[in-house]
Amino acid sequence: MQTDVSEIADGVYRLSTFVPQIGPTGFTFNQFLVDADEPLLFHYGQRALFPLVSEAVRRVIPLEKLRWTTCSHVEADESGALNQWLAAAIHATPAHGQVGCNIWLTDMADRPPRALKDDEVLDLGGKRVRWLDTPHVPHNWDAGVIYEETTGTLFSSDLFTQMGPASPTTESDIVGPAIATEKAVPFMPATPLAAPTLRRLAALAPTTIALMHGPTFKGDGGAALTALADHYDARLSPA
Repeated sequence: MQTDVSEIADGVYRLSTFVPQIGPTGFTFNQFLVDADEPLLFHYGQRALFPLVSEAVRRVIPLEKLRWTTCSHVEADESGALNQWLAAAIHATPAHGQVGCNIWLTDMADRPPRALKDDEVLDLGGKRVRWLDTPHVPHNWDAGVIYEETTGTLFSSDLFTQMGPASPTTESDIVGPAIATEKAVPFMPATPLAAPTLRRLAALAPTTIALMHGPTFKGDGGAALTALADHYDARLSPA
């Protein structure tokens, strides 16, 4: 295996590892680095992938330059390598929403975390990252996503997950493959929170959606999120 590095927006890097042993067609795990005066890493990844991913980050910046780390929710591929990152990036502060800090991060992290309010912006110096609480979207009570305002990049965690290998970017449809994956592996609960949360993200009108499992989408992100919201609305509608 190897971790490939691609710049998907100005100063935003996709660190992608394809694991062929998962499922019939393999599975892609992506972390993202926002390079700025105070760089930020989104998704810690699994502990087993830390050597590959950390070496990929070193191709862009020295690890000691990293200042912020965060993820969407507690899960092995999201947060497994948390403390390996904190040991290697000695100046980095782990951050998460208040719920995540309350239920797991304060206890699990080897350094005190920074709790972020819903809609709070971290000014990284040249980049601005907004934290958005998205409970149970894609899953887990502590879930949240981030939006980098200067490049219009939404880091969507497990939303729009696709199976198989993936190119760094695509302008092709990401909604159909996402619905097919969700039907095969129903990882996101179809609750009354789902569609309104997706529509809130759609209102940001992102031009880039950085998928954790799949390619990075370039195009009308608002339309893609609205279509996914419509799908969840339909699932909850009476027959």
